[in-house]
Amino acid sequence: MLTHPTPTQHDRAVDAMVRVGRAMGDATRVRILLALVEAPRHPSDLADALALTRPNVSNHLACLRGCGLVVAEPEGRRTRYALADRHLATAIRALTDTVLAVDAGTTCDDPDCLQRGCCA
Repeated sequence: MLTHPTPTQHDRAVDAMVRVGRAMGDATRVRILLALVEAPRHPSDLADALALTRPNVSNHLACLRGCGLVVAEPEGRRTRYALADRHLATAIRALTDTVLAVDAGTTCDDPDCLQRGCCA
């Protein structure tokens, strides 16, 4: 009989990063995530705010749910979507700030930054 090894913490971390990468690999999904960082929203509100079709938003939300980044919260006949974990908002903001600083060629304004070459 073939047995599968129990996933290690490292295996779970790799899986989580792959799911985040899949979610962040599409500009529309990133736009949706950035909107959800600000507040939970209904798909119709996301479609209007991001100038997307509702089916398009629904398809991307399904992917984000599958990746474990968002959750659906039923509200009567409607469904509201939110980030799956409040820590995701902090992580997304930090990632965005980091990428924007690198892309803009700006230096870091954090006096405690220990990243080599960041504040040169």
